[in-house]
Amino acid sequence: MRSMTATTRAADAPPPAPRLPKRRGVELSLLIGAVLITVLGYTIVGVTRDHAVPPDMPRHGAGLAALALLAHLAVRLCAPFADPLLLPIALLLNGLGLVLIFRLDLETPESVAAPAQLIWSTLGIALFIAVVAVLRDHRVLQRYAYLSVAAALVLMTVPIFFPAVNGARIWIRVGGLSFQPGEFAKILLAVFFAAYLAANHHTLALAGRRFWRLQLPTGRVLGPIAAIWLISVGVLVLERDLGTSLLFFGLFVVMLYVATGRTGWIAVGLTLAAAGAFAVGTLEPHVHGRVEDWLNPFASIEAGEGPSQVAQSLFAFGAGGMLGTGLGLGHSTLIGFAAKSDFVLATAGEELGLAGLSGILLLYALLVARGYKCGLCLRDPFGRLLAVGLASIVALQVFVITGGVTGLIPLTGMAMPFLAQGGSSVVTNWVIVALLIRVSDSARRPLPEASGPLVLAAGERR
Repeated sequence: MRSMTATTRAADAPPPAPRLPKRRGVELSLLIGAVLITVLGYTIVGVTRDHAVPPDMPRHGAGLAALALLAHLAVRLCAPFADPLLLPIALLLNGLGLVLIFRLDLETPESVAAPAQLIWSTLGIALFIAVVAVLRDHRVLQRYAYLSVAAALVLMTVPIFFPAVNGARIWIRVGGLSFQPGEFAKILLAVFFAAYLAANHHTLALAGRRFWRLQLPTGRVLGPIAAIWLISVGVLVLERDLGTSLLFFGLFVVMLYVATGRTGWIAVGLTLAAAGAFAVGTLEPHVHGRVEDWLNPFASIEAGEGPSQVAQSLFAFGAGGMLGTGLGLGHSTLIGFAAKSDFVLATAGEELGLAGLSGILLLYALLVARGYKCGLCLRDPFGRLLAVGLASIVALQVFVITGGVTGLIPLTGMAMPFLAQGGSSVVTNWVIVALLIRVSDSARRPLPEASGPLVLAAGERR
């Protein structure tokens, strides 16, 4: 009788959970491929332009490989279950950006940007390693929600007191150094939005009055987060940083939709975005000029003033065709001072063609998709919203910039993640990838197995 009871209990016990592979070997293999692609691109540019391999190519290749190895070791030791694609995609995009900037430097020797971009990339990877090593649980960030929003508002307000650059007050310049604090503020706002919405998502979805098909939350719940968002956007409008304003608005709407599950928020967001864009595009002269360039990009040519930046960008995409002219053989420097920043994608489109441009956009799409997948697999609302918010930041930036340089939407000043010149941008994006690594480690980590007595007790209660 006792043996039969033991056999029954053994049969009732759940089978052991399958061991989830960590995929760190896959990550290392992809990192090696990313380094080789970057070194190959660097070599092709040198051979094309100077008919010789760049003399510093071994040093740059070894440095990039060392950074990739250190980042991989940090993930292997501190986040062993993290998504194996996030780090290689980020490294490949960063490496391609360095190649494109180096290629443009060869035609603009008076304003060389690749060495500085390499230094900022090194700092970004160092911060990536620090975040992965120090932050062992993403839920710790939820405790600092209000500190994050306070720091974000301070960072966005400080540039008002500094001189404008290209019509926008978004930079802080101290001596020879400059950085854009709004880039760091977007991460802090994502943390605040995720923490606040996670704590109030039930009230936001169910409480309040019903207007048409939209369940409106109470003002007491929606008021604080709406006020923070309005203050953020208002400060950015004063600084004429309309690209970041659009980013924050989209981030707010996406996270509100994810928290409540109400599709009506998407309709409300699109309506308000259209109304705001119309008002700003009509009343603000600088933005109105960009809207006019978008509506008729060849107007300056017809007036005998030469092609505008948007027109020159469209010419670059057209010249690239399907396979491109080849690295180092394009003429995207005709775009002007923004060729390495706002319009770096035009260089990729001209010299790598539609095939190369599609590959770059697919890398971004895969990075965003893996971030969304991390959020969907998480059990805690804060982590889910944080992952969706961070991935949405990358997605919105890519859409706004790609749409602007291809003539789909009016151009707004933003930096293409990892690809464009900009120290603040590349450092911030490495921090975003580090947070996604930490979140994905929590999402893919197996649950601790239940102890033996608990399993037996559950079987005896049948």
